[in-house]
Amino acid sequence: MTHTHRPAALEVHHPQPLAVHPNAAPLVPVQPNPTPAVQSIVLPDGRVVTGYTLTPAPTPAPADARPAVSRTAVNVALGGVGFAAVCGGLVLLTTFIAALTAFITQLITLAAVIFGGWIAVQILGSTRHTGGGGTTVNIRKAVIKRSHFHG
Repeated sequence: MTHTHRPAALEVHHPQPLAVHPNAAPLVPVQPNPTPAVQSIVLPDGRVVTGYTLTPAPTPAPADARPAVSRTAVNVALGGVGFAAVCGGLVLLTTFIAALTAFITQLITLAAVIFGGWIAVQILGSTRHTGGGGTTVNIRKAVIKRSHFHG
């Protein structure tokens, strides 16, 4: 018994033109779509498959997407950065005040040394440059003379 394989009957559908109604609005030309309405794919065995393209699913708008980090975490981080900046500023201010205080102290010390030196030059310079012509007072003898006269 031999079985012969008969190919299945092929149905071919031909497009039917649309009937135009006499009162229909005139056709308006439309810009062609950048993607073809019908695509054909050639299979490896040589058959051609024709079909309509699928429109991709719309992607959600970027505004609808949730942020990767919560707003609370962002606020805490920004608060920490602000706190660190304020602390750093206070440290710098304290350092500046300490340096300014040390500078003023050094200026006062320098002024005291210069003024004390000037006074020392005035005192020592007057006894050396007089050449014995000035009045020299010996406090011990003066006290003794006083005691002698009034004693």
